[in-house]
Amino acid sequence: MSYSTSKIELIKGDITKLAVDAIVNAANSSLLGGGGVDGAIHRAGGSEILEECRKIVARQGGCKTGEAVITTAGKLPSKFVIHTVGPVWNGGEKDEAEKLSNCYINSLQLAAMNGCKSVAFPNISTGVYGYPKFVAAQVAVQTVLKFLSKNDKIEKVIFVCFDEENYLFVQKELSGVKV
Repeated sequence: MSYSTSKIELIKGDITKLAVDAIVNAANSSLLGGGGVDGAIHRAGGSEILEECRKIVARQGGCKTGEAVITTAGKLPSKFVIHTVGPVWNGGEKDEAEKLSNCYINSLQLAAMNGCKSVAFPNISTGVYGYPKFVAAQVAVQTVLKFLSKNDKIEKVIFVCFDEENYLFVQKELSGVKV
């Protein structure tokens, strides 16, 4: 299953298998690995990713919600991993949408600054962080579209959904897009 326009693609699958310039990791603020996509990326990428994350932590003390940092991709087929920390859902009254949007903006800016032309995103914050999947899909798609309309350095953004529910919500959000 997939959706595709000239600049945006939607697939259901495993982000660690993609040969793109950068994959985005839905990290936690410690940058030292965790569950979900974070754990999968660290396991598949090997110790090089963790070593670089430790250097970043030593230098700046982790990564704050909405911010992003970049490391090698280790053994992954991509060139880089961009680690971003999504917000924990607290009912929508604690600037969660702005923080989630910043994850996408900061990741895309970091990708562009590092010469990346293709970037793959997981569903940020929709797992243990509890962000409602439909609302997260709206924020993700609208933020990426707005970024792409103002920046031509990124040629392809791939939304990679591991589960059917996230896939259907992103697909629904993309279905009304005229690209």
